[in-house]
Amino acid sequence: QMEISILLSVIAISLSVITMWLTLLRKGIVRMTQPTVIFFGPDGGNKKFSKIFFRTLLFATSKKGRVIENMYVRLKYKETLQIFNIWAYGGTGELSRGSGLYVGETGISTNHHFLPPGGTESYEFKVGEYLLEVYIHLIGDKNDRLLHKVKLFISSPEAEQLKQIDKGIYFDWGPDSKAYHSYIDKKDS
Repeated sequence: QMEISILLSVIAISLSVITMWLTLLRKGIVRMTQPTVIFFGPDGGNKKFSKIFFRTLLFATSKKGRVIENMYVRLKYKETLQIFNIWAYGGTGELSRGSGLYVGETGISTNHHFLPPGGTESYEFKVGEYLLEVYIHLIGDKNDRLLHKVKLFISSPEAEQLKQIDKGIYFDWGPDSKAYHSYIDKKDS
């Protein structure tokens, strides 16, 4: 009788400790869903400034959530690498310059816009394959973390159209084909 009581007490305390760790102590990480749309092109129709845009859901794997201090994109093309480190986020209205974003366990779905460093000339999107890598820096972590990566392709006819001042390329996610489908459009996101 007493051994059963002690065993049940040990189990109850163990469950309490596990619950406390899961809800209060565990830092967790931030994850990102597959972006539904990705855009390469001019910012606001202005060829002087190139941007990368995507829409996604960010969510934390811990109850208490995490804070993203910074988010940026690395774009690899052949042997070159371009960093898009100016980050803004928001809906279809006003954008907020990224510098701290709380991400809870239920997540936040929003648009993310990235521009190359100030003073960088417009980035030319050429024909070929690109590797898009999304990185974040979480408060309290020492290193940046690769959040997502995807390969995208710009065809020769698309690259020609992108030379026009008001054209950008959209990559829409096709859930059935598990691939992105591209098209050129005059407006940006």
